[in-house]
Amino acid sequence: MAAIDELKSLLQQDIQQLEQLGGLLASEKKHLKSSNMDGLQVVTQEKNRILSDIRERAKRKIHALVNMGFNPRQGQPSTFIRAAGLADLTQLWIDAENRLKACQRMNQVNGRIVGNLQQRLGRLTEIFRGCSEQAKLYGAQGQSTAVSHKTVLASA
Repeated sequence: MAAIDELKSLLQQDIQQLEQLGGLLASEKKHLKSSNMDGLQVVTQEKNRILSDIRERAKRKIHALVNMGFNPRQGQPSTFIRAAGLADLTQLWIDAENRLKACQRMNQVNGRIVGNLQQRLGRLTEIFRGCSEQAKLYGAQGQSTAVSHKTVLASA
């Protein structure tokens, strides 16, 4: 039973920190939209700390599950927990999983914002260089690059 109690405690800690992470991701989005780099740096440091804690607890959760009889080669931990018939543990697992998915969605949104900001910065850089009217080609990484009159595309 000690492994079950440890797993419950770890899941409760996960839920608490995932809630904090959700708030940080919302704050990160706000800082990205307003280009507040100082605030973004503080949020990023706190976000990294929380993610490190969650990763460390994930290892401890696997050990607790193994102590309960879980074999990592035989399916998902969620299936094992549901099969164990422990309603409170199952509910904690589901709650932590739902919060994690919500954080992943928020992080994807923030990633798209960063991508848009990078595109905008690229366009502004092209305007400053005076090459915004030039043709563009796609590079090996799929990024569009401006072609100037000095760029050699091919030679005979």
